[in-house]
Amino acid sequence: MGVVAKRSSMTFFSDSSSHYSHRVRIVLAEKGVTVDMVEADSNHPPAELSELNPYNSLPTLVDRDLVLYESKVMMEYLDERFPHPPLLPVYPVARAESRLYIHRIEKDWCTLVDSILSSRSDNVVSKSIKELREGITAISPIFAEKPFFMSDEFTLVDCCIAPILWRLPSLGVEIRSTKQTKPLLTYMDSLFNRDAFQESLSEQEREMRL
Repeated sequence: MGVVAKRSSMTFFSDSSSHYSHRVRIVLAEKGVTVDMVEADSNHPPAELSELNPYNSLPTLVDRDLVLYESKVMMEYLDERFPHPPLLPVYPVARAESRLYIHRIEKDWCTLVDSILSSRSDNVVSKSIKELREGITAISPIFAEKPFFMSDEFTLVDCCIAPILWRLPSLGVEIRSTKQTKPLLTYMDSLFNRDAFQESLSEQEREMRL
């Protein structure tokens, strides 16, 4: 175990192109948290990271003596540490449902995104693109019911979905405008136009939609 030097402020080690880092950056921006941002490449992490994080992985959040290296834990910690605006429901049942939505997003969508980005098999990539497009298209109608994902308020669930939707063009996933997808496309526009979302974008991410 390395000794963690005491820090005077919060530091976020972020992969500029990772959707896992991006989701945490969105939370930081929504909360208006002042943070020292250290942009890095997951394949070439900063030397000091190995002393802080046993997995030497990104993202990593350091708040004084506390070191977090799992994005969902970071998001919930930030929501509790900086309670306004709240990004999880107040009531236990609704909070549990939100956590389950995030779990399903990771199982159903994040694994496909990671497969598209990392697989060396064209067949695997093509299959993952198809499954991701079909999965996202299938849930489009739910956005006609509420402005955000199963909620009237912007939540951590949206923070997990937004980075994936932003990356769709760079992943080769095309969502055509149809009657079915119109609510989804409206939802995407509302997410991407949020001040906090625009603030959260790295230069690499901005280039994904040029």
